[in-house]
Amino acid sequence: MRLLALDLGIRMGWALWDGARLESGVQLFELKRGESPGMRYLRFRRWLEEVGEGVQLIVYEAAHHRGGAATEIAAGFTTRVQEFCAARGLEHASVHTATLKKWTTGKGNADKATMLEAVARRWTACQDDNEADAIALAYYALAEIISPGGPGPIPGPPTGPRPKP
Repeated sequence: MRLLALDLGIRMGWALWDGARLESGVQLFELKRGESPGMRYLRFRRWLEEVGEGVQLIVYEAAHHRGGAATEIAAGFTTRVQEFCAARGLEHASVHTATLKKWTTGKGNADKATMLEAVARRWTACQDDNEADAIALAYYALAEIISPGGPGPIPGPPTGPRPKP
């Protein structure tokens, strides 16, 4: 199972599970001087086509009202993910921010520092809260979407999806 987890935004955290290991990072979708806002979405689509090759599931943090441009951009990226999946017959799922935070830290309103610390303690250290969210999303998807009722709210790194009974 290849899984792509995305924390959608201008500074997008991503995590890619290939069935054996997890890669993660941050991808920037800032506009260059004089560019139209649509260029951000064209770049995102190209990036998604490269990174999403062979992916079977994309999971992303649900867009919610953050205010101003952040909400518009997250919603725009969400529609691109849905379009990408629909065109390829891929599964996708959104996870509410509070659900992810509660699953990762035990608190649905955890702040960025708490999420960073929880991800570092449970899986791996990273320097950016967007990457931390993507890593948490990937492990959430493996435990709760791919293997529901799996190892519970605080699993170690998975060894792969468990076979269905």
